[in-house]
Amino acid sequence: MQAVIRQTAIVLEMIKFQHTVFALPFAFVAMLMAADGLPSASTIFWIIAACVFARTAAMAFNRWTDRELDKRNPRTADRAIPAGHLSEKFVLVFALAAAAGFVFAAGMLNSLALWLSPLALIILLGYSFTKRFTSFAHFVLGMALALAPVGAWVAVRSEIALPAIFLGLGVMAWTAGFDLIYACQDVEVDRQEGLYSVPGRWGTSVAINLSRGLHISALLFFIFAGLIAHTGPGYYTGVGLAALLLLAEHIVVDPSDTRRINIAFFTINSWVGMAILAGTAFDFLVTG
Repeated sequence: MQAVIRQTAIVLEMIKFQHTVFALPFAFVAMLMAADGLPSASTIFWIIAACVFARTAAMAFNRWTDRELDKRNPRTADRAIPAGHLSEKFVLVFALAAAAGFVFAAGMLNSLALWLSPLALIILLGYSFTKRFTSFAHFVLGMALALAPVGAWVAVRSEIALPAIFLGLGVMAWTAGFDLIYACQDVEVDRQEGLYSVPGRWGTSVAINLSRGLHISALLFFIFAGLIAHTGPGYYTGVGLAALLLLAEHIVVDPSDTRRINIAFFTINSWVGMAILAGTAFDFLVTG
């Protein structure tokens, strides 16, 4: 039993399960907007399942794809594969199984979700290769997380509409913005390995300034989504709280201080989606 618990803990750490708080709240925001409240329990369950499977597949595949790079990076050398805690074969099979679970969950929602699931997987899994040939990898990661609100809207209404698109654009800009900050940790490694990143190619100052612009854009996209979806004051209060969090992030961040980067990346960003979700829930579930 202890061995099973230990193995499970290693797997959860590998896929950074706690980072589900980045995309899942925005899936719920889109779900509430699309359903004008709560959809059926079955729809909620399969949206959650699809999000968890999608993120698990993406993270596990990324760890498998980057296994050799991780060995040579002091910051990532203790990850599951380079540290010898999990085999390469296990991680690849695990990623493919999660991808299959995502497709199954999509099929349980509706036919459009099922037909779009392969395209979603191309983005989710393809991201892992992008930093080998383009500095726009940060934006591809943003696209991967942007699938959450768009997919949730499809799950409820079996269509893609403007509120979902603007929510997706907001999530993409927000994600690319905080990934630029996170990438400041690996400038020297990226240059040594010939990898593409904005900090590695143009420096941390450019990356931080671009991150600020992207976060301002994200907030505007979130506002546009609310206007189109005719949300109430709760939603905009949530966006306002998100703005304060992002402001705090850019006050705290210091590219030369890894501890500050981690605070900006996870501690603060984990509350951005939750703030907007809380406001959305107030509008659609409390005031109705």
